[in-house]
Amino acid sequence: MEVILKQDISGLGYKNDIVKVKPGYGRNYLIPNGYALVANESNRRQVMENVRQMAHKAAKLKQDAEALAARIGDFVAEIKTKTGESGKIFGAVTALQISEALKAKGFDIDRKKVILKDTPKQVGTYSAVLDLHKEVKHEIKVVVSPES
Repeated sequence: MEVILKQDISGLGYKNDIVKVKPGYGRNYLIPNGYALVANESNRRQVMENVRQMAHKAAKLKQDAEALAARIGDFVAEIKTKTGESGKIFGAVTALQISEALKAKGFDIDRKKVILKDTPKQVGTYSAVLDLHKEVKHEIKVVVSPES
């Protein structure tokens, strides 16, 4: 079954994308919750017209995301946390903590846009990807260090 997404859905696609999903997922979850439309001919035409009209706005959003990525540059998020004697931290460093570190430096990035490759559970250096736009991804370093 093909559906047209009405909003970004992590792991599935972005707004106005036409994606193939299993029929039960589309009929029982995506369409009733307002996340998607059936990809019939009239809905496709309507979405294509909307996409054409929003192309200018999308170019501006992409340009803003690229400017934000350039401003962030080689930013290193330093997260201080409680650790045991072996260097193992209590819990794990989350996307929320990285998002707060970015906000402290003046970059307003939502925690849902921070993607950790490995969950930091030890003291050390890790990398995280910021999903600023569907075409703009920016990698930053995350340094996990013990509290003094």
